[in-house]
Amino acid sequence: MMNTARRPERRTELLAAGAASVTVVLWASAFVSIRSAGTAYSPGALALGRLLAGALTLGVICLVRREGLPPRSTWRGIAVSGVLWFGFYMVALNWGEQEVDAGTAALVVNIGPLLIALLGARFLGDRLPPRLLAGMAVSFAGAVTVGLSMSGEGGSSLLGVVLCLLAAVAYAGGVVAQKPALGQASALQATTFGCLVGAVMCLPFAGQLVGDAADAPVSATLNMVYLGVFPTALAFTTWAYALARTTAGRMGATTYAVPSLVVLMSWLALGEVPGVLTLAGGALCLAGVAVSRSRAGDARAAAPEETEQRTERQETAPRPEEAETPK
Repeated sequence: MMNTARRPERRTELLAAGAASVTVVLWASAFVSIRSAGTAYSPGALALGRLLAGALTLGVICLVRREGLPPRSTWRGIAVSGVLWFGFYMVALNWGEQEVDAGTAALVVNIGPLLIALLGARFLGDRLPPRLLAGMAVSFAGAVTVGLSMSGEGGSSLLGVVLCLLAAVAYAGGVVAQKPALGQASALQATTFGCLVGAVMCLPFAGQLVGDAADAPVSATLNMVYLGVFPTALAFTTWAYALARTTAGRMGATTYAVPSLVVLMSWLALGEVPGVLTLAGGALCLAGVAVSRSRAGDARAAAPEETEQRTERQETAPRPEEAETPK
């Protein structure tokens, strides 16, 4: 019976891990697309175009699935997440990647998972188990290694570093604000309306979007649409699905795999051959994610044994009606 009871929980964990993996891959691809589209679109215009494409895609899915409005109690969390994560984060990141090299941007933005874990412990009551902290330390060391190995080419400006740091703070704040809303709203509702809030926030850039689109090459525009449909509409939904089924700290630690995947995608798509130090950093990032998402084997083994012993004691104990009455 114990094994049967664990099957739904194990299935949920596997689905959440699968959703998180989809998110990580698509978000990694976003770095390549942002760099490509950013040559033709200004930061605000690129963010607005991406959010409009994402909102349109999500809106169609909501109509097909007949998703209604999220519960009123979730509006605040969704709105805060939309402003910080869908709006401010995207503009700041687009701008930051125009000012600093890829290594510096990856390094600074990857402060986000640390902030998520700390804010989650402070405001959501998430635990910080030793394995999560150890995994985060390993992954952060890998992110630093990747950042240092990639920062040899190109300069970096103080403005770019500050923008990427602000993006990381907004990312962390948006995740922590979204987590409670997912207790009542579906992943699709939280993503759709968060995306709409972000798009409304970026409407002041509408004039720039129209002007940039008129002059931009088709490849840049297609990259912008790709960013809206896949790294935004799909990846943010799979993220919300996984976040609803685990802690904010563990989900944040999962995104440490992004820098290593960015290196691999840049290698395949742009012909940028990574060095030994870059590959080592990527391996550290992935190893840290594996550690942070694992569970102590001894605790898992001890729990069934302890439960079986407790059940055995209960079965051998005399029932009240069978107990001998005092004479």
